[in-house]
Amino acid sequence: MFIDALNWLQNLSVRNALFAFAFYYPLLMAWLWIIGGIWFYLRRELHRPALPKFDQTAPGCSILIPCYNEEQHVTDTIRFALATRYPNIEVIVINDGSTDQTEQIVEQLAAQDSRIRIVHLTNNQGKAFALRAGALVSQHEYLVCIDGDALLHPYTVHWMMDHLLSGPRVGAVTGNPRIINRSSLLGKIQVGEFSSIIGLIKRAQRTYGRIFTVSGAIAGFRKTALHRVGYWSENIVTEDIDISWRLQLDHWDIRYEAQALCYLYMPETLKGLWSQRLRWAQGGVEVLLKYGKALFHWKSRRFWGVAFEYLLSVGWSYAMLIIFILYFSGLVVDLPESWYVASILPQVYGLFLGVTCLVQFFISLWMDRRYDQGRILRNYIWVIWYPLLYWILSMLTTVVALPKALLKRSKKRARWESPDRGISV
Repeated sequence: MFIDALNWLQNLSVRNALFAFAFYYPLLMAWLWIIGGIWFYLRRELHRPALPKFDQTAPGCSILIPCYNEEQHVTDTIRFALATRYPNIEVIVINDGSTDQTEQIVEQLAAQDSRIRIVHLTNNQGKAFALRAGALVSQHEYLVCIDGDALLHPYTVHWMMDHLLSGPRVGAVTGNPRIINRSSLLGKIQVGEFSSIIGLIKRAQRTYGRIFTVSGAIAGFRKTALHRVGYWSENIVTEDIDISWRLQLDHWDIRYEAQALCYLYMPETLKGLWSQRLRWAQGGVEVLLKYGKALFHWKSRRFWGVAFEYLLSVGWSYAMLIIFILYFSGLVVDLPESWYVASILPQVYGLFLGVTCLVQFFISLWMDRRYDQGRILRNYIWVIWYPLLYWILSMLTTVVALPKALLKRSKKRARWESPDRGISV
């Protein structure tokens, strides 16, 4: 058997090695996510107790809303935050140097409700700086942070506080974002993506150790944990990934709560989607470069699975890029047999991978059906387009993000621009 294995390795061409990795990586990860997600669902979600109850003596919670040029959505965001059923809240709006009417809108709303507090920053300092400013002026130990266009479910704070109060080592809770704009193909695919990909991955990661990142749109934090690790980093383009890694490397626990719902708008143009996913990819690389050395310590061993998974995803992107380059090069020049790629269209193995994806999508959408009044299964027909569009997008953004992260000046503050919030609002 050993001799056969050596012969197989000797006969393995570069082309076949690339195809093997390109095929087996998503196949194995899909089944790992499916098994881990089902395990989480059966143990932590299926028989979740009824809504936690809190009275007026409950610990207070500060809802932080950093916003930059959010005049179109900030009114709804604040009103939904004020409508939360948790009995003891304050809403802190951090206006990060907006150049539109955001400042005037939040001032008018604050005059109508004493629970609203405002922090005005003269210049755009970035989301991480804005969150830190809000946390420092907050009155309570527990924080729920949402985006400037996010709409909180009335009981989301209940579910997050239930976790944060369950033990002294719970440093953060990530919620379950739901997509509002669903009229375009990109919007419908993202509805399925957040359930079948993002939601399932968080369930699986929570099962086998550590969560790669909390959701930047909806996350709860213990302020003591944030203070211990130095709050959010101002020079990382994805502050949510960075704070997740730093909290867990400091041995704080991060939970995933599927019932902590939050509704938000997502990009529905290719330009907006590219900008968003490139930022996500660059942030992941920056965090890996920043904390890579810490992963070699034995005390960080529970993080190895998440880090290794991310490294494989970067390698997969470059493997796919090489396959595409070899294919198109073979159309114009003669390549050696071991390098020649005859076709990039799905063959038998590709069809098997496609079936696995459909199984993954169905299981995860079925898990999430209760959080979307059963309508989410209607998006099954649309999410089947996910591999075609988003795998290519993920490959390209990762390939571009790696050199961007390597060449970025480490001290440069990450500032935001007005995001693409969709074409149907």
